[in-house]
Amino acid sequence: MSDSESSAKPASFTVWEALIPVVALIVFLREGLVRYQGTPHIPLLLAGIVAAGMGVRKGCSWKFIEQGIVEGIAIGLKAILILLVVGMLIGTWITSGIVPVLIYHGLNLLSPSIFLVAACLICCVVSVATGSSWTTAGTVGIALIGVGQGLGISPAMAAGAIISGSYFGDKLSPLSDTTNLAAAVTGAELFEHIRYMLHTTIPALVIALVLYALLGSTSGQGGDAAMVTLIRETLSKSFNLNPILLLPPLFVIVMVVFRLPALPALMAGVVLGALLAGFVQGVPVSKILGAAQAGFVSTTGVENVDKLLSRGGLEGMMPTVSLILCALAFGGVMERTGLLPTLAGAIMKLAQGTGKMVAATVVTCFGVNILAPDQYLSIVLPGRMYKEAYEQSGLQPKVLSRTLEDAGTLSSPLIPWNACGAFMGGTLGVTAASYAPYAFFNLLCPVIGIVIASMGWKIARIDSKSNSGAREP
Repeated sequence: MSDSESSAKPASFTVWEALIPVVALIVFLREGLVRYQGTPHIPLLLAGIVAAGMGVRKGCSWKFIEQGIVEGIAIGLKAILILLVVGMLIGTWITSGIVPVLIYHGLNLLSPSIFLVAACLICCVVSVATGSSWTTAGTVGIALIGVGQGLGISPAMAAGAIISGSYFGDKLSPLSDTTNLAAAVTGAELFEHIRYMLHTTIPALVIALVLYALLGSTSGQGGDAAMVTLIRETLSKSFNLNPILLLPPLFVIVMVVFRLPALPALMAGVVLGALLAGFVQGVPVSKILGAAQAGFVSTTGVENVDKLLSRGGLEGMMPTVSLILCALAFGGVMERTGLLPTLAGAIMKLAQGTGKMVAATVVTCFGVNILAPDQYLSIVLPGRMYKEAYEQSGLQPKVLSRTLEDAGTLSSPLIPWNACGAFMGGTLGVTAASYAPYAFFNLLCPVIGIVIASMGWKIARIDSKSNSGAREP
């Protein structure tokens, strides 16, 4: 075999050799994120250099590795386009009052007698409207923590309910970057991915709400809800909360139900938001275009409201887009050189059958969130590792994408040193170790995913036209 032939094939690595780039990534991330308070972008590129160097050392040509990088990035191009449109959507929807009206009516659900249930539902509404768990917890969540304390409710329980609701939208909303990322990494269609997640999401939410109802059944009446009232009053004064503003979100839901492609459906939402901004709110065209490009800037004078609404825009998605590019480039190098298949092969030898395969994916996602504390990496790395194995097992991409969200997205706030856990703990004033036992939604989704996979219920197979719950042979 000639050198040119050997340089255009994946190299052969031992499992211990394949772990070197992973260990390097963990070290770079810890130094970059913890010590220097940076972002995951540069650590990912540095780890990619280590992986590429190992490939070259084993005989892979740079041209061959470069092709892997390009192919890895190509996987995320559709998601990047959707994210850019989502940025425009958020900007126009806030400008038009669509997001404010959803938040306003969500806050109306608050009732002291069922605070934990209401807090979870409120955060569900806001997180679905914004697609952001951090924004939800950092604004409405802060207010709800204060109200809960006034009602004599445990801050840990309140924080658990807030995080459950916040991550409901982070997992399920088409505006969420993790929702788009999980679909992109696995090659699943966005709305198919969202619909398929309902099999674990809805049961987990229902059980969580029942548990919150039981925990909150003895909560007191009354309490200081001044902050929630202030947010509602500010929204009503700053926007015309016309009921017609509820139509665009309903339109997106209809698009999901009728399985229309995500990109044109979301773009239509942008157009509707822009039209309503002009006709309902009386916003000039220049400001509508500015919000679509650079995001909406709230100037109500109320800090929590301004923090909640100042976001969106095409430019606001650029940090996420660049992170996706870096992560997919790293995954492309790992896969092309043969490092990733080596690791996946070692793990998959222990995972025979759909149930064990899903369980292995869940454990891997948790492990990435623990060792490389970043939510995106817990989706990208396992997604790249197991994509081919799921395909070889005859499973549709949405089986993997759902598992990545169940375990990767939802476990991130449960780990204190994870970026999400650190943010939630610092924002809500409750440590992750304290609220984790009460984040029922986050805890239940991966368990339910493993259970239904082991039972063979609703397993979507590549060669199956109907997945109506038939058990696996």
